[in-house]
Amino acid sequence: MMIRPLLRRRPHLSAALVMLLAGHTQSVAAYEPLTPNDYTITVVADSLDHPWSLAFLPDGRLLVTERAGQLRIVDKGKVSAPVTGVPAVFAKSQGGLFDVVLHPDFETNGWLYLSYAYGTDDANATRLARARLVDNSLVDVTVLFTATPFRDTPVHFGGRMAFLPDKTLLLAIGDGFDYREQAQRNDSHLGTFVRLNDDGSVPADNPFVDDVKVLPEIWSYGHRNPQAIVVHPDTGKVLSHEHGPAGGDEVNRMEPGLNYGWPIATYGDDYSGAAISPFTHYPGTEQPLLHWTPSIAPAGMAIGHGDAFPALQGDWLVAALKAREVRRVHINEDQSLTQQSLLTELGKRLRDIRVASDGTLYILTDSSEGKVLHVTPNP
Repeated sequence: MMIRPLLRRRPHLSAALVMLLAGHTQSVAAYEPLTPNDYTITVVADSLDHPWSLAFLPDGRLLVTERAGQLRIVDKGKVSAPVTGVPAVFAKSQGGLFDVVLHPDFETNGWLYLSYAYGTDDANATRLARARLVDNSLVDVTVLFTATPFRDTPVHFGGRMAFLPDKTLLLAIGDGFDYREQAQRNDSHLGTFVRLNDDGSVPADNPFVDDVKVLPEIWSYGHRNPQAIVVHPDTGKVLSHEHGPAGGDEVNRMEPGLNYGWPIATYGDDYSGAAISPFTHYPGTEQPLLHWTPSIAPAGMAIGHGDAFPALQGDWLVAALKAREVRRVHINEDQSLTQQSLLTELGKRLRDIRVASDGTLYILTDSSEGKVLHVTPNP
């Protein structure tokens, strides 16, 4: 295993400073639990094949990806036929069509971005493409990036994306499961976040761009299977979360050039019960802001904002597959964390959560008969 040189070791931070860096301040609202009496859940669309991601179009329609490879438009409860022109995906196990994200200037340039698994059983990878939506078709489809090296496993692709305030794009790439050591290599995209310009080129200020021994797209490394990237709507700070193995799911405060530890530092064990590493802390690696053992299998993530649910302002809202809930994380005035399980009454694996501009919530259920749900406050 080729370990990258240690970059810099962050000194121990107080809990208050950690939360401040995560985009929160001392002036936070008091915790108020939500109950099922506080909201109504409406089915917006159903009969979707493992819906994976959702994006809000400016005209109020929704774009929804299905893992099997379809992109759908949801308009006033009606689900379109599959959008034509979507690139062919490697749809097997966890592989398929993943995230859909609109360019920050979508209303003027029309670009949308898709991440997906590409290839075959013997050689597959996480890939990024962009296109324009015209009626019910994608046009000007261009492949911008393909992770290297290819793997022969149909799991741990990552695939979440987010635009940063400078309009560069982050893409999370999983470790391929059987290739976890590559998350600590400098010649592999596996187990990394990559940062790209909106045309797929490499930003000149990427952290390793001047090191010929490191792939220039790499922005951070030491990741297992990231399943969310969230840019704080007020501060621009970046949060992410990723699946641990048996336990050790993590929420991380992301910064360029840092090593997030996998697999040399982890709070999880192997599925066999064996230890993956003797270390939960290791010099030169970052500690998570929060970790979950046993695992909740975090999927999408959002930060509460808008007027609909004032109690959720600034809270982390994490869709969970295994726990079948939305895990709410509230930061208290003393910087302690209060967690609440929401929407457990659904009893469904939840794949994604998005907060609309009015503060209402949109949820995707993970099923061959998946649904788009809209959560609105009761009067």
